[in-house]
Parts: sequence; C-alpha cells; structure tokens
Amino acid sequence: MMTNRSIHIEKDADNIIHLILDNPRGSANLLNTDFISDLIDVCQEVEQTDHIGVIIRSAKATFMAGGDLDMLYQVDTNSAGMFYDSVESFKHAMRRLETGGKPVVACINGAALGGGLELALSCHHRISLDDNVTLGLPEVTLGLLPGGGGIVRMVRLLGLQQAMPYLTEGKKFDPAKGQTLGIIHDIVADEETLFKNAVRWIKDNPESHQPWDEKGYRIPGGKPDHPTMAQLLPIAPAMMRNQTKGTLPAPEYILCAMVEGAQVDFDTALRIESRYFVNLTTHQVAKNMIHTFWYQLNEIKAGASRPDLPASSPRQKIGILGAGMMGSGITYACADIGIDVVLKDVTLESAKNGKAYSEKRLQKRIGNGRLTAEQAKTVLSAIHPTDNAGDLAECDLIIEAVFEDRQLKAQVTQEAEPHLSDHGIFSSNTSTLPISGLSQASLNPEKFIGLHFFSPADKMPLVEIICGQNTSDETLAIAYDFVLQIGKTPIVVNDSRGFFTSRVFGMFCLEGAAMLGEGIPAATIENAAFLAGFPVGPLAVVDEVSLTLLNKIKQQEISDLEAEGNTYNPHPGDLVIDAMLSKSRAGKAAGAGFYNYPASDKKHLWPGLPSIAKAETTPTPLNDVKDRLLFIMALETARCYDEGVLTSTRDANIGSIFGIGYPPWTGGALQFIRQYGVDAFNQRANDLAERYGDRFSLPDSLVSGSATHIFSKEP
Repeated sequence: MMTNRSIHIEKDADNIIHLILDNPRGSANLLNTDFISDLIDVCQEVEQTDHIGVIIRSAKATFMAGGDLDMLYQVDTNSAGMFYDSVESFKHAMRRLETGGKPVVACINGAALGGGLELALSCHHRISLDDNVTLGLPEVTLGLLPGGGGIVRMVRLLGLQQAMPYLTEGKKFDPAKGQTLGIIHDIVADEETLFKNAVRWIKDNPESHQPWDEKGYRIPGGKPDHPTMAQLLPIAPAMMRNQTKGTLPAPEYILCAMVEGAQVDFDTALRIESRYFVNLTTHQVAKNMIHTFWYQLNEIKAGASRPDLPASSPRQKIGILGAGMMGSGITYACADIGIDVVLKDVTLESAKNGKAYSEKRLQKRIGNGRLTAEQAKTVLSAIHPTDNAGDLAECDLIIEAVFEDRQLKAQVTQEAEPHLSDHGIFSSNTSTLPISGLSQASLNPEKFIGLHFFSPADKMPLVEIICGQNTSDETLAIAYDFVLQIGKTPIVVNDSRGFFTSRVFGMFCLEGAAMLGEGIPAATIENAAFLAGFPVGPLAVVDEVSLTLLNKIKQQEISDLEAEGNTYNPHPGDLVIDAMLSKSRAGKAAGAGFYNYPASDKKHLWPGLPSIAKAETTPTPLNDVKDRLLFIMALETARCYDEGVLTSTRDANIGSIFGIGYPPWTGGALQFIRQYGVDAFNQRANDLAERYGDRFSLPDSLVSGSATHIFSKEP
C-alpha cells in the first residue's frame, strides 16, 4: 500500500480491488490536483490488474467533502485553460472506471458532497450507512456548479425536472431520500455490512454498465423536445431569473448545462459541463461568495472573533424578558435545542401567548412530517411562561427583549438580574440603544452584553453581539458560545448608537425614502433594489419595521445628541417619513404605509405616494438608483470599520448579508468595495456625492488609502 497517495490500492481475497480514499494532508478527502493525479494513476493500474470488481471507500470519517476551494479560488482567466484540462482528465478517469465492464461500488460511510457525490455517481452501485451521512451537490451556494459530471449524471438518472432542485438550489438529502430517488441503492447500519454487501453485489453482477450507457436508454421525463419538457423548460429560465434577478449566474449556467447536455451524447455533455464550470470558477461572483461564505464564515464558526479563553459551559436555563414577537422567537430557538426557557411578561396571559408562537411553529413542522407529536411536546415542556420574576432563579443567561425604551429596559434589568446564577450573564436585545448606557442599570456591567437578534428570531441566522465599555472577555466568550449553541452565526461589534447592522440598515431605509422624496417613482426604487440583488425593496422594508419605529429612533438620537451638546444632522429621507406619518400611514402593522395591505388581496404601492414627493424633472438613471442603495450601505460599513465599531471584514461581510439583506453576490458590504476596486469605488462614490449629497462622501480610510490592507487580504 502506497501511503503518499490520496488513494491507496488494495486487493482482497475475493480478487476485488479496493480504492481507499485517504488524503495524507488533511482530516477530510478533497478533490484537488493531487487527488486528480492519483485517480488517473490508479485507474491505469486497475486496468492493468486482474480483478472481478472495484470498491471505492474512505479511510476518513467522511467519504469526500468535495472540491478543494483553495484550488478553485486561485483559478483565473490566465490559468483557465490548464484548469479545464485538469477537470476533463478527472472526468476521463471516472469514465474509464464506469465503462470498464467490471462492477464498481461506492461504499459511502459519511458525507459525500460535491465531488464526493460525483465520484459515487460514476459507480454502478452505491451503498450508504444509514446514520450521519449527508449527500448533495451544493456548489451553487458558492457561485459554482457541479463540474465533475454531477449535472450530466443527475439529469440522466433523475430527469431534468426532478434533478433541478438538487442542482440549481444545491438541495442536500439523506440516504433514505437518496434511495427514494434512486441515487442510493442500499442502506446499511454498519461498516462491516457495508463492505459485505458491496462484495456480494460485485459477485452477483460480474458485468456491469451504467444505465445511460445501455443502448436505447431514455432520460426520465424525456429530453428537452419531449412535449412535457417543452412546456416546462420555456418557463424555467423566467422563474429562475425572478429568483436571482440576474445577479447570480450559477443557477442559470447549471440550467444551460442541464438542457444542452440532455440533447447530446454523454461525453459531449461532460465537455459542455466543464466549459460552464471553468467559466463560473473564474467569475468574480464565485470569488466573492467563496471568500465570504466559505473562508470568512468558517473563521467565525471557529471562533475568530471570540476571546482566547476556554470553552464555556452550555447554557442550561435562560430567561427571556418580554413575550412579544422577538422574545417569542428567541424562546422557540432556544427550546428547540433543549434549553429550558423561562418566558416572563407583565401578565401570565401575555407570557402564554408568547409560548403559543412556539406551539404554532411546532404544529407546522408536525404537519409537514419534520417532527413527531412527542418531539413537539418535549420542546413545549421546556418553555415556562410566567409573570413572576422569582421563576428566573438560577438562569445562567437572561435576555431582555422589551420595547426600545431606556427606562423600561432599566426597570426589567434591575428586577431580573438578582436572580441570575453566579456564573450567569445578562444581555439586551436592543437594536439601537448603546449597551454601555443600558448597563448603567446593572449591578455587574462587566457581565452585561448586547445580543441583537433579527426578526423573526427563530429563522434569521445572525446574532450581533455588542460589547459595552465594561463588558468582560469572559462575558463575550459566554455570549459567543451561546450563539453557536443555538445554531446561529455570531458577529462581534463594539458599542455605538445603532451598532453596525441597525446603523447600516437605517441608511438603506432612508435612502429609499429620500429617492421617493426626489420624485423617483416608488416602483423604480423597489425594482432597482431587486435588480441589485436585495431580497426586499427599501420602501417595503420600512413598512415592515414601521415608520413609527424609525421616527422613535430618530427622536431618541436627537435627544441623545442634545444631551451631548451636539446637533442632529437630518437625512432627506426623514422628511418623507414625517410626511407619511402625518397622513397616518405608519406601516404594515397599521395596515397602511408605502404599500396598501388589503385583507383579501396582495399588497400594492399606495396610489397617493406622488403627493409625498416633488415631481421628478429629469429621470434618474436606473444604475444610479441601484448604486445608491449598494454604495450607501458599503460606505456606512466602512465608516463603522474606521470608527472601531467593526474590527474585522468577516463580521462586516457576514453581518451585512445574514442580518440586513445585502446582496449575496457581492460577498458582503466590504467585499463589494474590494471586488469593485478601491479606486473605481472611490470615483463612483464621489460621482454619487456630487449628484445626490455628501452622505456619499468617502470615509477617511478610503480617502487616505489606509484601508487598502482591509480589502486586499487574501484568504
């Protein structure tokens, strides 16, 4: 057995060759240049060796984790030709195995994702363990496509329509689903049975071929010219464009490779797939998404923004103060993973109403088969509604989630804090009020921290952790560990008014309102946001959070600045918010905002909006509308970095996408500047400042060039 290879060759007593995947330079098998080279070599050895079949298995805890993103990230237009040849060589090696006439079996002992599943698909028979195995082709989530034959084989195995969600959405699945689809042929409980069944299948099938290599094989559901497909396929691109707004090329490239490949022979289809794959790999969108969703997100999950302290004990019992929408969502997120939650409100009835939110969510999961009634009962039993502060006794974390009112927050802090356990910490879910000020109501400011959840709290993946002036490293470490414990992504920021996310999100909202005030049609503003890649337009967002809340935040800021001896600098969008409120249009909850919300129809823009704005004398270019939304958020993010509110680009990028809807194709607000090019970004920002106001002026770091190291850092 050769130990310097990524693939070892062994022959057993039954004359079966075992190809054992065993990356010598890591804990997981990766599809990289070494693996491709080794696969080519071992395929030649297999062809020259007498055998009755081949078993492909892994010496690692997983089968194969997928492609080496370090390798893919480095591919550019200069190296694209060489990379294409490498991809084709990998496919040719797999093709030689599957067309050799001898049976080839994949023994899947753990996750088989991306290239791992593609390798398994090239085998004639696939056997999987039943536990801790995840399967899928998730490349699209990083701006790529399955380039190792995954598109071609999935289409021929499942058909165009059934393969679509697994390719264009990167949908993952377990072995049971895989067996239903026909991707997995056998599921076993242990590795001994895994290998035993593989040997038996090889002996029972001495001459094996892939179904698509059999004469007369037809793709399930038919080729693109089949009447059923001919009706579906013209609609599919429009539906996809409606989802991506043209900002994410990968799903469209995948669809093209699927349809084009289904009309030609197998080997030509593989070449078509390779060309689309190499094109995407060199695309800036893929670079942005790999940079942020792989490198930076993994850094956060590994604790990059956490103090270098020992891991804290998992939180066992937490208290939630306030059973409104936010408190109820946090309660559900915690109870769902087995944490005991004391949900306190002013009245027991209100607290019980908060628990009812969890019951409703659980019933929905029962209805779609994702949960049993007994499991739901266990989750609900962990939630204890109350109006008695004494029930918070021995909580090791309390999260205050009441209204954005300093006096109310101080009152509930002082009422609840004495009941914390000795090792417990107190947190506020405030979205704008500085933590250092709120902690003045605390007996232990060093144990006081901000945990800013996003609505709906049980669904949104981000939690913004805000450190006050006195917050200790121990408290930050506990908060960071708790956020990971409940399956969410933490970012860490320093204290300021609005922190990072609310501050940048506010600029998005106000810029949309300002453009309306200038006379730009509301439909243009909302559609420009979609075309830029935002999930929701700024006017719809303002309706969701309510114009009343934005006004309260403004009034609080005015009051705070006056107390500091400073003056509030009004934003042009403020005038529009004020005008809307004067017409009793406070937002969605009030039934009337920038949109109308009829009970029996879809929401639609309020016809009276032109009365709020002056007439637009010269039409504003669509690119200006898009860029104003993208740039205003990126500029404010850079200011947050300059001021020390943000201390890392990863927190900025992940926070802007996961928390406040910055377009994923950009890789985040600071990555947007980097991929745009700092010089070109500065020039465009100056152009916007001249046309639309000094809020587009550059922060000091971009003017001086001192931010270059922030945006040029490679993963």
